[in-house]
Amino acid sequence: MDVSIDAITNNIQLALAPVFLLTAVATLLNAISGRLARSVDRMRAIRHSIDRGEVKDALLIQHLNKEADEAQTRGRLCTASIFFNVLSGVFISLTVLELFFFQAGAVRSLQTSYVIWTFVLGLVFFMISLLIILTEVVYAYRSAGWITPKKN
Repeated sequence: MDVSIDAITNNIQLALAPVFLLTAVATLLNAISGRLARSVDRMRAIRHSIDRGEVKDALLIQHLNKEADEAQTRGRLCTASIFFNVLSGVFISLTVLELFFFQAGAVRSLQTSYVIWTFVLGLVFFMISLLIILTEVVYAYRSAGWITPKKN
């Protein structure tokens, strides 16, 4: 195991390259969490107004129930996206650890295929998360185009 300052610096630089992707993972998690919170809050507000009897018109109640169901679907999509985004972060973190230990010589039996697979899986899960959140955004846009029934 090489403990010179140049070797340590090189090891840290190599291991930190995927950390920039972890920043993207964290940023996406923050954005998705905000979308999830808004969907849940909207669904709860609609359900509470219906349950308290604030809405009397049957057509409006039907419309609000549909909106609440769509907010619930959006929440499920956000949750799925968060799941894959967290998996991405785990695999990218494993890549960083593998690279660091491999370069430091602490683990001699580590195969480079582990590094490749953990990094590729991290990217694949990140892309799946992005595709799910894109689906949620399109779904949210399409569901926002309703015409609210007028009270009689």
